[in-house]
Amino acid sequence: MKTIETKRLILRPITENDAEGIFAYGKNENVGVNAGWKAHTSIEETREIMKIIFLGKENVYGIESKETGKLLGTIGLSDDSKRQNNKARMLGYAIGEEYWGNGYTTEAAQALIQHGFEKLNLDLISAYCYPYNKRSKRVLEKCGFQYEGLLRLAEERYDGIVLDNECYVMIKK
Repeated sequence: MKTIETKRLILRPITENDAEGIFAYGKNENVGVNAGWKAHTSIEETREIMKIIFLGKENVYGIESKETGKLLGTIGLSDDSKRQNNKARMLGYAIGEEYWGNGYTTEAAQALIQHGFEKLNLDLISAYCYPYNKRSKRVLEKCGFQYEGLLRLAEERYDGIVLDNECYVMIKK
């Protein structure tokens, strides 16, 4: 898996050395609740989560600042469990709260979307978020996703609350 570069960012494979960076944003209550997972309580927990979600996974990247070399967050294209289509992938991302509002997630998402359509030959990229996650909705709108609809009672969050998913889609032009 190669790196993907943008003006300010490098999207690169995640390694075990990223545990501290992922823990830095993963322990923040405001980050996890928006993505559906509980805040990490220890670096060991982060390492276990990394084994399941990040390490050795295709099309899952760390978002690194070119300027500082610091890991800001993670982004990836994964199988969409709501669709049975091998030319469709789901966009997911998380970024440290201190980087919110700087356009990093949008910049990373645009690069990964282009990679998905041009290099992976995808026909469709989906994205889902909770109705209360206004920042994520804004990222998707800025990237050109179309609102597809509301999937009621779609997902049980870590705390047992079942939430709706707002569904977004982008189809290859």
